[in-house]
Amino acid sequence: MLVSVTERTREIGICKAIGAKSHHILMQFLIEAMLLSLIGGAIGLASGFGLGVLISSGIPDFPPASVPLWAALLALGFSGAVGVLFGILPAAKASRLDPIDALRYE
Repeated sequence: MLVSVTERTREIGICKAIGAKSHHILMQFLIEAMLLSLIGGAIGLASGFGLGVLISSGIPDFPPASVPLWAALLALGFSGAVGVLFGILPAAKASRLDPIDALRYE
């Protein structure tokens, strides 16, 4: 997310120049960080379950793979929390940018 903020400095400057408030920029980056981490968590959960089913079906007399609902929800919750945790500092940095300095950034 830090790289995303740095790459989109001009975009942030334009948004702030046309009237976007700091909390709008903060929420934009936090939502983006959380969505990216939740999508990554869902992909990881699905691939882990798929590999578990594939491996358990390949071993004779092995019980089928199963994931309890609480474990899946915990994994998605943890992935969302990681997204928020590591999205807060870059989002705060983006929301504090001065529009003039952000537009000059190259």
